[in-house]
Amino acid sequence: MKTLIIGAGAVGGYFGARLTQAGRDVTFLVRPRRAEQLRRIGLHVSEPDTAFQVQPKLLLASELAANPEPYDLILLSTKAYSLAEAINDFAPAVGSDTTILPLLNGMSHLDALIARFGENAVLGGSTRITADLDADGRVISLDKRLHDIHFGERDKTITPRAHAILAELSGANFDAALEPDILAFMWHKWTLLSAVGAITSLLRGSIGAIAAVPYGLETERAVLAESVAIAEANGYPIPAHFMAILEERLTEPGSEFTASMYRDMIRGYPVEADHVLGDLLKRAHGIPAPLLTAAYVQLCVYSNARAK
Repeated sequence: MKTLIIGAGAVGGYFGARLTQAGRDVTFLVRPRRAEQLRRIGLHVSEPDTAFQVQPKLLLASELAANPEPYDLILLSTKAYSLAEAINDFAPAVGSDTTILPLLNGMSHLDALIARFGENAVLGGSTRITADLDADGRVISLDKRLHDIHFGERDKTITPRAHAILAELSGANFDAALEPDILAFMWHKWTLLSAVGAITSLLRGSIGAIAAVPYGLETERAVLAESVAIAEANGYPIPAHFMAILEERLTEPGSEFTASMYRDMIRGYPVEADHVLGDLLKRAHGIPAPLLTAAYVQLCVYSNARAK
């Protein structure tokens, strides 16, 4: 299977490096600056207990536009605010039999991809990984417990192409799972992501640091309750076992867990405020969400100041 990974950031870089290491036919569509960096030093991945390096196969958008070539699988893991540009970049790689597997946060990206490439081309997908790029462009995995890709057909069918993709992603030193209801999985992940994003961005600290101060635990639980209520209002109640996981991860004493949105904010980078919190609030159906709203407003103020 010919796989095109859009970008070589923390998420795409990690899974693409693992697939390359496992001998899969993987190409990275990257910007010129990132291409120059990767050609010079290779693609490095560091985890808490191991590190490895691969020499990736690279492609620029200009090269793809000049010589369009269909790929079997497109793994899309860009930030949501870069989606429109990414779509234009990889469009020449989409053929009649190409499958697009997005790993973006939230849900609104599905509409954009379907509008451009059609219903059949787009799977649902999600990943659970905590990773960053360091100043030298190396992928740093921050939590070895979670490195997985979950995907499936959005209509809940189990198809031959889904099995073929599962086989392609399996055996590469990360977990791959074919979900019978991928939209429910995406909503459950969104619930966690929106809660940790709101908590750490609004209160400016890790889960453990916030839990350690007066009213910290109560505030963490209140933010989570708002996210859970919105998910339930949209027809995606949180199963009891996953609710227990959410409560543990978002209130764990001493935890260094933070949202990537918070880490981006403290570095002065763009943030996915509209896609993670703004879009969730649009789907609230009248559910009161004052803490999620406050976090979203704070991130919008940050984004406006950054733009100036």
